[in-house]
Amino acid sequence: MQPIDFGKAKQEGKGFQFPGEFEITAVGSASANLPTHVPQLLERAGLRVLHESVRHRHSGAGNFVSVTVSFRCDSREQYEAAHHALRADPDIRYTM
Repeated sequence: MQPIDFGKAKQEGKGFQFPGEFEITAVGSASANLPTHVPQLLERAGLRVLHESVRHRHSGAGNFVSVTVSFRCDSREQYEAAHHALRADPDIRYTM
């Protein structure tokens, strides 16, 4: 498994650097087909999703699922738009 590159600035302890590839995790209802839905929401927000990066994990009881996706964005505004687009969906409880 390849390590995720959060940009040189992150590695130097200075925060995010744009443009770059970033990872986002959405947690929500297991019945909402989030492994398919999350990448679609990000694409609708104008982001380039790295589909090969999509992975998911169900909670112990199976009621929730976390979906992690890498995407490319050019600015802090696009990064924030990704979180906003996911949090606006009623099936998503929170993002990280």
